[in-house]
Amino acid sequence: MQVIIAESAQEVATLGADQVAELVQSRVDAVLGLATGSTPIALYRELIRRHRRGDLSFSGVRSFNLDEYLGLGPEHPQSYRYFMNRELFDHIDIQPENTRVPDGLGDAGTVGDEYEALIEAAGGIDLQVLGIGRNGHIGFNEPSSSLGSGTRIKTLSPDTVRDNSRFFGPDEFQPRLAITMGIGTILRARRAMLLATGAAKADAVRAMVEGPLSASCPASALQLHPRALVILDPEAASALEHHDYYHWVRRETDRLAVRG
Repeated sequence: MQVIIAESAQEVATLGADQVAELVQSRVDAVLGLATGSTPIALYRELIRRHRRGDLSFSGVRSFNLDEYLGLGPEHPQSYRYFMNRELFDHIDIQPENTRVPDGLGDAGTVGDEYEALIEAAGGIDLQVLGIGRNGHIGFNEPSSSLGSGTRIKTLSPDTVRDNSRFFGPDEFQPRLAITMGIGTILRARRAMLLATGAAKADAVRAMVEGPLSASCPASALQLHPRALVILDPEAASALEHHDYYHWVRRETDRLAVRG
């Protein structure tokens, strides 16, 4: 696992966008795994900025989102399909038919297998973008999730429901179930990139990076991934024990790049 501690939350977005841009520019039909939540918004805004500047085209790119609330249709303002359209898809040249988000109104018994089949038919995910929940979840894989799991229905933890309640009105239905890519699905992506910002994520980041591999912290499964990149701002990295080492590795890597 490569850990980069950026100088700011904005640099997290910039470095993340560099990774996406490198892939998309080298492979026009790249398959991206995308995430929702507050952290990826800055990444998406940076990608939009580069697209509008003429540096980046998504015309041949295909995408698969991590998750969706069960029971919410694509037109619902709190659905993740609606979020992705608003925050990214409507502002770039990606073809709508090439964007996939789990069907929140699909058959609960088959929607997971159908999504897995779509990913396989696309040739797998080249780069999976991830955030991390305060309890260490990735996607909606809550603590105790199987590290080999596939796309399926998951019951959200009380912590996740509380964290996401700010997006729902007091009288608005808030789902307690979601469709999510499994941890096994995420690990099959050829590359994984997790972004985290803010002090609220510091304990989860420490458990993910320096704690044991454990279903108690689902994100720790990224320790098994051969090409996992974690990009953090100083606040999200503040609980890491080997803080100085990660800075050292980044400096040495940058030196090697300059020499090359």
